[in-house]
Amino acid sequence: MPEPESTPTTPVVWAVVVAAGSGRRFGGAKQYAPLAGRRVLDWSVDAARSVADGVVVVVAPGDAETAEAAGDAVVPGGATRSESVRAGLSAVPADADVVVIHDGARPLASHALFRSVVDAVLAGADAAVPVVEVIDTVTDPHGVPVDRDSLRAVQTPQGFRASVLRRVHAGTPEATDDSSLVVAGGGRLRPVQGERWNLKITEPDDLVVAEALMEQR
Repeated sequence: MPEPESTPTTPVVWAVVVAAGSGRRFGGAKQYAPLAGRRVLDWSVDAARSVADGVVVVVAPGDAETAEAAGDAVVPGGATRSESVRAGLSAVPADADVVVIHDGARPLASHALFRSVVDAVLAGADAAVPVVEVIDTVTDPHGVPVDRDSLRAVQTPQGFRASVLRRVHAGTPEATDDSSLVVAGGGRLRPVQGERWNLKITEPDDLVVAEALMEQR
């Protein structure tokens, strides 16, 4: 008798939304600022949930009650971004195949962008990172022009093979971007097209821009 065909398993995807910053340049916790009738963080979490089986939200110590309704799990972050990512990663179930890391202050990332980074990982990448071309003239601190054609601005969400992300964070490294850790560890990086409107809320005026963009969408 022929062997019964095996049923392919659906990959398990979890998201970690990092929202533990103090918002020094913003003048307060920007992730809780109101935006189009909701909080910035709520928009970011909903975008992540569009592709994820579960969402872990990483917040500043003491903010758990403020953010408790945002994700499936809410955990306190650390003193650095990498520490906060590791805190979130520790709450991701062991059976996750793909982990998506997203900034809580990027409320405009689309479902299509989340889908593209997840699909790139499922297609074989260890890390998938949205990038956009640099459109401004760039110089070094001495005014010497830098070739902008060789530069790209990196965004989140970033998708990772869960086992690879756990491995590169096992040594408690520090970086402002998780994909750089994967590359340093010999992992396969695949850039995907980012979104120009996927701005990170940094200053109060960014909320005005974000709300205008939401109205257009």
